[in-house]
Parts: sequence; C-alpha cells; structure tokens
Amino acid sequence: MIGFYSYTVILTYLSLVFAMVGIHLSVIGAYQWSFICLMMCGVCDTFDGMVARSKKNRHAHNVDARWKKFGIQIDSLCDLISFGVFPAILGYNLGLSSVGWLAIEILYVLAAVIRLAYFNVTEETRQQQTTEKRKYYQGLPVTTSAFILPFAFALRYVIFGLDYLYGTLMLITGILFIVDFKVPKLKGKGLIALGILVVVELVQIVCFS
Repeated sequence: MIGFYSYTVILTYLSLVFAMVGIHLSVIGAYQWSFICLMMCGVCDTFDGMVARSKKNRHAHNVDARWKKFGIQIDSLCDLISFGVFPAILGYNLGLSSVGWLAIEILYVLAAVIRLAYFNVTEETRQQQTTEKRKYYQGLPVTTSAFILPFAFALRYVIFGLDYLYGTLMLITGILFIVDFKVPKLKGKGLIALGILVVVELVQIVCFS
C-alpha cells in the first residue's frame, strides 16, 4: 500500500473519523453529539503532535524526510475536513442556509484552506532550518474552532439563538485564521486551562441539552 503507516498518525486519523461521524450526526439533527464530535476532533489534534514527536525523539537518526513531509501534509488535509468542512456543514444543517450565511460558510472554509496551505509551506521551511519546537503560530490555528464554536451550543439559552451565535462565531474565527498575529503555542498551564475548558463545555452540552 502507498503511504506511511505508524502509530504517530493514529490521532490524526481519529480526528478525521470523528469529523465524518459528526457530519452524519448533524445531517440527522443530532446536534448535541455533533458538537461533541467537533470537540473530540480538537482534542485529537491537540495531542497528535506530541505523539509524532515521540517517534522522532526515540529514533532521530532514522527519520525519513519523506515521512516528516507526509506528516505535515496528512495533518493539514485531515484538519481541513475536521475544522474547515465539518463546521461549515454543521452550520448549514443548523439552519444557516440563506445566501448570506452560505457566503460566511464559504469564507470560513476558504480561510481555513489558506491558513493550512500557508502553514504547510512555512512549517516545511522551518523544519529545514531548525530542529527547535515551534513557539507560536501566525494567525489563529484552525484547531481552535473545535473549542470556540461549541460555545454556541453551550450558551444557546443565554445568548440569542444557536444558529445566529454559531454563524457569528464562525465569521469571527474564519477572519482570525488569516489575520497575521502571533498566537503562543499551548504548553503546561495553557494545556491544563484548555482541558478545564473542554470539560466545562462538555458538561454544559451534555447536562443542559
């Protein structure tokens, strides 16, 4: 079979699986579980880099340059589905189907594509120049949509309707994908804070639906 196969891409592929399941759930109207799938995509993507680096740390002298390039590409391709296409389809199924909302969904996916393509180019160049870990990202990482957009479902009874809140968050998030500003990479306390946020959102979504 073509491709590269290793435990290091399991979480990346699992993120894609959650995205496909989430799309199906949104089509049949199971929005609660669809949002949970979106969050699980984010959890998988947050830790897939750590898993990938564990292989490099143990076998640095055997690393194939093609494998590293494959990892960059497969990660972004899966991210496009998980954090670009999936949220847009979810929005459409929530009722954001008018011309105006459709334009926002298209803008969101285009911004995700541009951001991921730009990341691929800059990351490949960075890895050729240094072995240091990335300290910050340029623009908002697409993964953040998995933790930002579920707020629409969690707060749907507090703030105006789920569809409008979701669409507004999608527009803002999409714009931030391609705005040139530095976003520190999460580590230590940042990851703990993210974990707490995920738990709070999950409780809100599961217990108050």
